[in-house]
Amino acid sequence: MTIRVQSDSIDIGAELNAFSDLKGKAGAVVSFSGLARGEDLEALELEHYPGMTEKALGDIQQEAHQRWELVDSLVIHRFGRMELGEPIMMVAVASAHRKDAFEAASFMMDFLKSRAPFWKKEYQGGAENWVDAREEDEAALENWSTHKQK
Repeated sequence: MTIRVQSDSIDIGAELNAFSDLKGKAGAVVSFSGLARGEDLEALELEHYPGMTEKALGDIQQEAHQRWELVDSLVIHRFGRMELGEPIMMVAVASAHRKDAFEAASFMMDFLKSRAPFWKKEYQGGAENWVDAREEDEAALENWSTHKQK
């Protein structure tokens, strides 16, 4: 299990290649990469509280490992300013079977989106605006409370 919180850009291809080198221990690797996007968005900036952020990401990752049979997982999340199209974050999950990998990756994404302690500011039309939590992101978490575990 690896967690990195960094300001540097993410080379998604290199990270996925390195993560996937599991020497036959996994039959499935699922990854997700989030990119900066938005209508009329010029850039976005993420702030975080070091220490608290890594602990929260680790808790999410640990819960995924408790719920599913996973070989390994990776979470990389950026902070600082990002231009349109730049990677914001990446999750990769490895397991023996694809179902566990897909479900664990989806679980981690839903919780990272709503529970990871990052604060997002958007730059649009010369203005800066802090972004509030979205109801649909919070609603996605409810599905996992009844989801069958291992």
